Order: sequence, then structure tokens, then C-alpha cells
Amino acid sequence: MKFMKLGSRPDTFYSAESVRTVSSEVSSDLIIEVKGCKYLLHKFPLLSKCLRLQRICCESPERSQHQIIQLLDFPGGIEAFELCAKFCYGITITLSAYNIVAAQCAAEYLQMTEDVEKGNLIYKLEVFFNSCILQGWRDSIVTLQSTKAFPLWSEDLGITSRCIESIASKVLTHPSKVSLSHSHSRRVRDDISCNGAESQRHKSTTKGWWAEDMAELGIDLYWRAMIAIKSGGKIPTNLIGQALQIYASRWLPNISRQVKANQGATSDSDSDSTGEVSSKHRLLLESIVSLIPSDKGDVSCSFLLKLLKAANILNASSSSKMELARRVALQLEEARVSDLLIPSLSYSSDTLYDVDIVLTILEEFMLQGQSPPTSPPRSRLGFERRRRSRSAENIDFEFQESRRSSSASHSSKLKVAKIMDGYLQEIARDINLPLSKFIAIAEKIPDFSRLDHDDLYRAIDIYLKAHPDLNKSERKKLCRILDCKKLSVEACMHAAQNEKLPLRVVVQVLFFEQARAATVGGKVAELPSNIKALLAAHNIDPSRPPRTLSTTTSIRGDDQWSVSGLKSPKSRTSTLRMKLAEDDLDEYDMNPDGLGRSSKFKAFCALPTGPKKMFSKLLSINRSGSEKN
Repeated sequence: MKFMKLGSRPDTFYSAESVRTVSSEVSSDLIIEVKGCKYLLHKFPLLSKCLRLQRICCESPERSQHQIIQLLDFPGGIEAFELCAKFCYGITITLSAYNIVAAQCAAEYLQMTEDVEKGNLIYKLEVFFNSCILQGWRDSIVTLQSTKAFPLWSEDLGITSRCIESIASKVLTHPSKVSLSHSHSRRVRDDISCNGAESQRHKSTTKGWWAEDMAELGIDLYWRAMIAIKSGGKIPTNLIGQALQIYASRWLPNISRQVKANQGATSDSDSDSTGEVSSKHRLLLESIVSLIPSDKGDVSCSFLLKLLKAANILNASSSSKMELARRVALQLEEARVSDLLIPSLSYSSDTLYDVDIVLTILEEFMLQGQSPPTSPPRSRLGFERRRRSRSAENIDFEFQESRRSSSASHSSKLKVAKIMDGYLQEIARDINLPLSKFIAIAEKIPDFSRLDHDDLYRAIDIYLKAHPDLNKSERKKLCRILDCKKLSVEACMHAAQNEKLPLRVVVQVLFFEQARAATVGGKVAELPSNIKALLAAHNIDPSRPPRTLSTTTSIRGDDQWSVSGLKSPKSRTSTLRMKLAEDDLDEYDMNPDGLGRSSKFKAFCALPTGPKKMFSKLLSINRSGSEKN
């Protein structure tokens, strides 16, 4: 860091009680008051260099031994005034990036210009500022940071704008050509090999060398500097995104803890300070959001969701929240379930998590205009044209590219479906989660995106456990989103003995599983005795264990599908009987879509012969059991 020394005399200022004076053979004839401190000085050295003091003394009618001048609005305080006073006395002063702004403001206030004396303080400060401060990276950062104490003076003198221009120009320049601080320049040189070429190991670090230092700036100055850097058009947008992540991690740590601690404040002064802190963080967050590059992938999805959590906690503007939701939707396939668990602080909702914002993200993801999951078959004519002309070959190449993009969009939907099913499993534990919101999220996922419904069934089972007061119609409504044909053997075994499921679902599970087992030669075991009898009637041995399908989703221990947990005598023998008694298969119930008994009968007649006989025997067992009761 650069510094400049002015003057050659030793320091003769000393304090006596609350008064500062200078040791001299000549008695003082001037008293200057600055910020509550009195200085006993001499007119000649000060008036010869300070035009403002000259005018004040000329306009003052006082002719006493000590003329008193009060400088109430002096910029920079007593430290800056003492620098100027020592310069007038020829005492050695040291100037650097830490005090040059205060010295410039003080010198301008006292009007220490060239019109008063050649080589005055303003001229020397300006030379040092242009030739040293603005040429160094670290000096420019420190100087810009110090302008925050004198915002109006710094703007009027052009200090702020010149520092920002200097910083932006250095960011756009290779770090080897920038005058950095000793520690930083040594680190950058280590990243560059002897022949001047960057090593691959530190290439990305060297490119973003400026982000850590700029993170020291306040948000208003940082925002202006980043706008200047972005307007240069030379910095890759992903580096801008990395710099924003570094800045946010520096200034937005543990927002939730701070807000919870501040919510416990009871006094008026504490509440005022709490509101001030929240307002400061809110401005910071919204400024960061406005700086996020527009290209997909410039910032991670995890970072965007962390910003969204902070926006919820800080009650940021709806426009900032919607912008973050839109950006998250662009790369939702990269999200983690834990990042989607955004705490809800709304007074109108008692839910643990903000499900509405996640639903908004999911809707934005589905509205991106992605290609359908499958591509249309190529026509024979297309092949003939491709043989005849090279232009047709270009068309075919574009067609292949469109197929690749279509496959990519389809794979992203598969990933999002997996993520959202995991999210449903987490929010299902919330006892205050309305059924309508759970179903809304589940139904937003297209049917083709769920290759299996195991995770969805797991989420439904968790929701039923956490909400035991659901009535029969609500449980039916919940289970309509489940496709029993897409359940694995393990899931079917669990569902067949799940007392919380509606009877219709249990019957569908058993029917589709036995139809599948009959088709592929599989076996099903550990079923209630009445179901075993039904299988035995169709020459299916229920004693052989079924094949279990491995699952890739990691879940909590208490939510594992363990048939052994349902093997109690009550579960094994009474589950289906209880369902039959309470529901009687709902033969005469009307579905919400208007399908009555005749529609069910038509659907039943359309089934294959083998499974139809199995289903008929199950109905006969059902009726005979109900008649006996």
C-alpha cells in the first residue's frame, strides 16, 4: 500500500486537559473549536494557507487576544483538522488510502488551494491520489470504502466515481498487469507459471481474483462497482455469479438466527434497531438479486434458493421473490430437497414451509416451453431427400439436435419429479399442511415424468400417518393421484396391508400385482389368508417370497417400507376385512368425474380374462363376508 509524507518538522502538538496546543515560543492568538475539542494555535501559519479561515477572521469583529473560530460542520473530525493544521506548521504528516479522503474533504473545507499558496495541500493530495492511490488495486478498494463516511463530499469531489472507474478497469485487466497488495500479488504470481501461462489448477481462481477484495465494500458502493464491471462486457457472466455468491456469504450469514433473535426484542429501542437491521439486509438482498446475470447456470440453484429463503425471512419485495422463483425454475433439476424447504413466516398460514412459493417455482418450470418427451418418427420422404441433397442433410442435423434438446428437457423433468416427490415426503410431516396444497404439487408433475410411484406412495403414507383425522372422502381424494400400476413389488406389499389406505386402493394394488405376477411368473407372499385362498384358486403359490426392487431414495428409518412392521395378527388378517366392512367397495358411489357403477362395470369387462376371474372371486368373498356380518 502506498503512502506519502509531507513536512519535515517534528510533532509539537500536545494535550493539556481538554485543549490541544502546539509548543512554540510565540503565544497562541487563535482558538479553533472542532467537534468539541479546542485548539490553541497561531494565525500566521494557518491563515497563510487556509482561505476560509482568512475570511472568517476578516469578517469577525472580535479584537481580543484570542480570536475564537467554531467549525461545527467540519468534515473528518479532529483527526482530519489536525492533519491540515500540522501541514500548515510544516510538521510531518503521513497520508495513505486510509486517511486521504478525510484529508481531501478537510482541505477543501478550509480552501487550501493554489490561489492562497503554491504547492498547497489540495494540490499535493490530488497528485498523490492520481499517481498512487488510483494506480493500486488495494489502495483503490480501501479509498472507495472510506468514502462512505463522507458520501456528499466524496461525490462532489469525484473521489467515489474515480475509484469505481479505477476498480472496474483493473478487473477488466489481467491480474499480472495490476498493482496488487503484497500478499495478493504474491498469491497471483504463484498461480502463474514462469513462462507467463496460467496453470490449469489455478486458472479459475486467478480469473476471479478480484471478488474477495470487492466483498469488503458496502452494498451501495459494491452495486455501483459491479454495474461498471458488467457494462465493460469483458468479464464472463459466471464469474459475476461467483462474485455475488462470495459477497452474499460475507454479508448474509445466519439471517434466520438474527431475525429470530430480533423478534424476541421487547423494548422500543430494540424494535427500532431490529427494523433498521432488517431494512439494511433487505436492501442488500434486493441489490444482489438485481445484479444476478440473466444466463442460466451463472449461479447455482442452491444459491438462488438460499437467497429465496432470506427473501422470505426479510420480507423482501414480491418482485424480488418472483425473479428468484423464475431463476430457480430455469434450473430446478439441480435443486436439493433440503434447499426447497423454505420456512414460512406468513401470519395467514400455520405451515412450517412456504409451499406456495415452491408451487410457483414448479409452475414456472412447467411453463418453460420445453419440447415434448418424444420426437415424431421420421418420414420415408425425409430419408429420400437426405440422400438427394446436402441441404436436406443440414435439416436432418438440426432435427437430431432438436431430438437431443428434447431428451435433455425430458431428463430434467424426470429429475424434477424425483426431487418433488422427495419434497412431498418432507412437507407431509407438517400437521398443518392442507390436503389441497399437497395434491396441487403432486399433480403438477406430468404422468410420464414419474417412472414409478414408489416415492409418491411413500409421501402419501407419511401424510396419512401425520394426519390421522382425515375422513374417508379426503383419503380417497389423496390416493387418486397414485397409479397402482407403477408401484414396485415392495410398495405393493406395503400398500396391501396399509390400514390407512382406502379399500379401493388396496384392491387395485392387489389386482395389478397379481396380474403382473401372473404375467411374468412372479409370486407374492405374506398376504392375509383370504387373499392367499384367492391366489391358491388360481394355482399361484403364495409361500414363495416376492422379488424386491431396490430403491435409490434415502428416507428416514421410521418411514421405511417394512412389511414386518405390518405382520401383527391384526394387520395380516383384519386389514382387508375392516376395509370391506367400512367401504363395501363403494359400488354405488359416484366418482368426482361422474363415473358410476355402469362405468366401473365397463372398465371391469375390458380387463383380461385371467385377472378378471381373480377380481370376481375377490368380489364374491367381499359380498359373502358382508352378508354374514
